[in-house]
Amino acid sequence: QVQLVESGGGLVQAGGSLRLSCVASGRTFSSYTMGWFRQAPGKEREFVAALGWSTYYTDSVKGRFFMSRDNAKNTVYLQMNSLKPEDTAVYYCAARGIGVAKTKLEDYPYWGQGTQVTVSS
Repeated sequence: QVQLVESGGGLVQAGGSLRLSCVASGRTFSSYTMGWFRQAPGKEREFVAALGWSTYYTDSVKGRFFMSRDNAKNTVYLQMNSLKPEDTAVYYCAARGIGVAKTKLEDYPYWGQGTQVTVSS
């Protein structure tokens, strides 16, 4: 069992940057593949990025978003640059057993509560 708490969301102008953080409970953080998903108003939750044995990004954020982890701090980060209004969403952190990066919601049994990111034009 792992608990996830996201932070770092907020309001930013288009072209700006934000860094999201997700802190995980437990002593075996390094044994988890971590993912970031987002859900915009009226839309389904979608994959953004994942970091396990490999790193994978959805096409719309490649070159703008960068995912990293600090196992000593039980924390995973999502650095978001060149933000666009279409990036506006609630961003969720998710975890699963270590392995290749997975992109489907059902692959992740553990979820945080989410943090709101709003990008103004």
